[in-house]
Parts: sequence; structure tokens; C-alpha cells
Amino acid sequence: MLRCRLAVVFGVLLLATPAYAARCGGNFNTFIQGFSQEAVAAGISQDVVASALGGVQQDGGVLAFDRRQRYTFNKSFEQYVSTRVGPGRINTGRAMLQRHAALLSQVEAKFGVPRQILVAIWGLETDFGKGDMGKLPVFRVLATLAHDCRRTELFQGELLAALKIVQRGDLRLNDMIGAYAGEIGQTQFLPSSYIKYGVDFDGNGHVDLRHSVPDVLASTANLLHTNGFKMGAPYGEGSANFEAMREWNRAVIYRKTIGYFADQLVGR
Repeated sequence: MLRCRLAVVFGVLLLATPAYAARCGGNFNTFIQGFSQEAVAAGISQDVVASALGGVQQDGGVLAFDRRQRYTFNKSFEQYVSTRVGPGRINTGRAMLQRHAALLSQVEAKFGVPRQILVAIWGLETDFGKGDMGKLPVFRVLATLAHDCRRTELFQGELLAALKIVQRGDLRLNDMIGAYAGEIGQTQFLPSSYIKYGVDFDGNGHVDLRHSVPDVLASTANLLHTNGFKMGAPYGEGSANFEAMREWNRAVIYRKTIGYFADQLVGR
């Protein structure tokens, strides 16, 4: 489910794009050939490029969704939160706080982000990793959006970052499945955020945001910490922590929902 996180996608470019971006529009295969050459020049192996982009097809459904997607809320906070934070999700979130208490203590100690914020984001994004993480091949999605001239530099950067994820061995090619803008994993990281903020917290040598709960929670905390989130300080609207969450989502209503959910998890 795409939701409002596209506000981040289209507001911030987190990864530098190639100096000479492949020309958007025109023949799709020609575009992919040009981008592939630039990816190799940027340090991606020929094998990774060939396996990820060989035979990739343009996805008309992704373009259609992109054209009709609106990046603002048409609901009030009260209307929106009532559809996202109910008794069932709150109870499951409280169970997750207990189940992962030791891990969350470690993450809090290292990154200074309270556990209830992390679990709230986790629950809102993918129902704690049990819900919809997206069903679309990431390389098909990103190649389609990179070829489209509306935001070609942004999505060429995301496409290069996705190739880096595979090259680093963080995810296998068949695990590169995500949502309509290429978001990946249990807290729906864009590939550029994956590269920039991803943390190997389980110590297995890979950043796995699809299967590893330690990596998911630590990476989410790292993103917030890096952007100024402070432990023990308020996180309601108007606070510095509320502004720090802009890197997660620029929409005020969504950030208010994170805070509301977090408070419900700890009985506030």
C-alpha cells in the first residue's frame, strides 16, 4: 500500500544520481541500455546489472497509478487516525513491545529513539511485517518511473540504489519486491534510504529489511536519529522531534498519527 509516504519520495532526493543521467522518454530499451552503462561506470557489476535489468519491461499500471496518485490528505486527522489505529492494532503493537523488549532496549540505547515510535511506524507501514509490503518487482517499477520524464533523476537515483542493495548482498534479486514507488521491507524504505540508513543490527553481514526484525527496527531508528530525533523529548506537533520525523513522512497528519499510535501503545 503506497499511502502518503510518496511525499518523501517526491520531496527529497537522498542519493546522488549519475552525473550524466540516461535520457528519459523515447524507446524504453534504449533508455535501459544507457542507464545500464552508467550503472556499470558507477561501480555496479555487469552480472548484477544484467540479472536485474535484462529483459525488464515497462509497467503501464505503475504509470497509471502515478498519474492518479494524490500526495495530500483529503481526510481530517480524526478521520484518518480512526481508520489506521484501532483496538486490534494497538493490542498487537503492545504485544510486539513485550515480545521484542530486549531488542528495543538495545535499539533505544544506541539510537535514542523511543520504542513506541518505532513500533508505531512498523505497525502503520506493514502491520508489523505481517501485512502488505508490496507485490511489485522493484526493478520493473523503478525502471518504469526512471524512464518517465516527470522525475527521471530522482528515480534513476533510486534505481541505482536498488542495484547497490543487490550488489552488497543485502537482498537477493527475488526479494526485491515492493510498492508502487519501489519501497522495500517492513517499514517501507526507498532504496536510497536503504543504502543511506540501513543497519546490520543482527550482525550477519547484511542489511535485510524484509526478514530481519533487528535490522528493520534499528534502521528505522537510525533514520530518525540521523535527522535529529532526541530521546526523552516531546514528539507532538510543533516539537523538534515532530520536525525530525519529516524525513520519514512530510505529511502532518501521518506524523500526528505516528505520535497518537505511539502514545496509545504506552497507555498515554
